[in-house]
Parts: sequence; structure tokens; C-alpha cells
Amino acid sequence: MSGGMDWGGKRMAGQEQAFLPYKILKRGGSGEIVEKKSRFIATLSPVSSEEEAAAFIDAMKKKYWDARHNCSAFVIGERAQSTRCSDDGEPAGTAGKPMLETLLSSGVRNAAVVVTRYFGGTLLGTGGLVRAYTQAVQAGLAASQAVTVRYGTEFAVETDYNGIGKIQYLLGQMGIGNAQTEYTECVRLKLTVPYEERDRFKKELTEATAGRVKITEMGNSYFEDTAV
Repeated sequence: MSGGMDWGGKRMAGQEQAFLPYKILKRGGSGEIVEKKSRFIATLSPVSSEEEAAAFIDAMKKKYWDARHNCSAFVIGERAQSTRCSDDGEPAGTAGKPMLETLLSSGVRNAAVVVTRYFGGTLLGTGGLVRAYTQAVQAGLAASQAVTVRYGTEFAVETDYNGIGKIQYLLGQMGIGNAQTEYTECVRLKLTVPYEERDRFKKELTEATAGRVKITEMGNSYFEDTAV
């Protein structure tokens, strides 16, 4: 995907600083485990704000209105700036906290999870609850899809037809697979390069085409790195 997306509500064009990559939840999923006849159903959804997370949690509570508990947690922001969790009636610290810790340890951001418990008649104890809610979130994560988001520089590149083969080879060598190409009287490309690779990209592109290329920096933003 090309640059320009404003992940986490920030656009940081022109900042001379490297930004670490992070993962976001791209597609939610659902996983289930059974512990001593109690069912634990984990449902995950991508969210970009606390309001979206709250709406998702409310929707899950309505969907599973007949369950004993609908415990929840969410992580928002590239550095997990916003987090929250709820035990929803389970003993304090046995559900929401381990759910949140599992999300955090996975490295996935902009994600909300609800674990629905249908009581099976047997008390699990503190350790059993922590283990069950942790494993349920892990099952939900395994059924979901995350993508890596990087801070990068978007370029517009213009060359002649003799240079396009060399450019495509260079892009392959650098693992850049997001180029959008337009063929007219010349060849125009739009692509996003990881911020820390931008100077190397310009140098090697100029050398590969013997200077027969026009390179324009369009700005900096976060983008989904499909090469990871």
C-alpha cells in the first residue's frame, strides 16, 4: 500500500527522526477454548479509538447477552498510548488484566478483544481463570490477521522505458512491493520506502539509471509494509 495513511492519528512529515515499525490488527477473528466445560469465546476487532473499542465491546455484550461474563481489553496507538480492560464480574485481575497483557505481549496495536464465558458449572480458581482467558485471547489472535506498519517516505519517480527494468530490479532487491506504475510517453511510479532507507533508495536509483530518472519526495507518513 502506498503512503499517505494517517495511522494512529499522526502525520509526521519532515521530521528527521526514525520511527520504529509496529503491528496493527488488520482483520479480526474469533477463537474458542473449553476449560472444565466452561466455554471461552474470544472475538477480536480492529479499532482506532476508544469510542470504536467501546462500541465493539457493547455490540459483543448484546450478541452474547446470555453469557455469564463478557470480559474485555483494548490497545490503541503505535506505542500502546491507550489501554483498558474489564473483568466484567470475574474475580479482580483474573480476566481483563491477563487479556490485556496477552495483547501487549503479542505486539499488536489498534485491537480490541472480548472474551465471552459460558459457565460450565465448575469453578476454575484464580490460576485457572488467568490461564483460560490468556489462552482464549491467543486463540483469537491466531484466527486474526495483523500487518506491520512503518514510517516511510512516498516518492514519485519518472523515467524512460529503458530505465524501468533496472528500477523494477532495484525495487525487488530492496523488498519494495507497493509501487503503482503508469505507462504513458514515459514511465511514472508512486511508491513508499521505509524512512531509514530513503537516502539509499535515491542514491541506488540514480546510479542504476545513470541519472536518467526524476525523483520527487512527496512526504512522510505511516504505511502498511506488505513485504514483511
